[in-house]
Amino acid sequence: MAIDIKTTKGPTSMSAAGRQYYRFHVPHLHLQSVFGDDWFALKAEAFARFFGTPGFLIAQSVIVGIWILVNIVGLTTFDIYPFILLNLAFSLQAAYAAPLILLAQTRQADRDGVHALADAEHREDLHRLSEERQATTAQETVLLVKMLQQNTQLTETVKALTERVETLTLEVHKTVVDSRTA
Repeated sequence: MAIDIKTTKGPTSMSAAGRQYYRFHVPHLHLQSVFGDDWFALKAEAFARFFGTPGFLIAQSVIVGIWILVNIVGLTTFDIYPFILLNLAFSLQAAYAAPLILLAQTRQADRDGVHALADAEHREDLHRLSEERQATTAQETVLLVKMLQQNTQLTETVKALTERVETLTLEVHKTVVDSRTA
């Protein structure tokens, strides 16, 4: 499995979000498939995947139907009625198909396991980030409550000082007025 995380240019470049998602896959890039990632393994897997496609099944059915029809009608005596050669061809196909299918399943299981592990790490990281955000929000809420309390105290202090200034102003005014009348 080869994921090029460093690709940043060209039409096949990964977006920042894609690179961010695949950051959990990077530690597993060193894991090779049991059968390797060489040309043969990749082609064998592609061929094994082709065995289950509707195109292959239809083509095989048409070829077998034509084979049987040509030999029953007598256009050729290449493989007459018990169709031994056709049976041999199916046996040969099964002998190669089974290991190739197992190879494809093993490689897919390896990929699925790595993806499941990376997804689990991604979910754990999201959970950790969520908890950090909640803790930060709680700290900010406590700070806001303290600031509101301080603001309330300051407002009360300003009110008390304003009332005191008003009282002193009235007293000064009264003293000045009294001294002019006397």
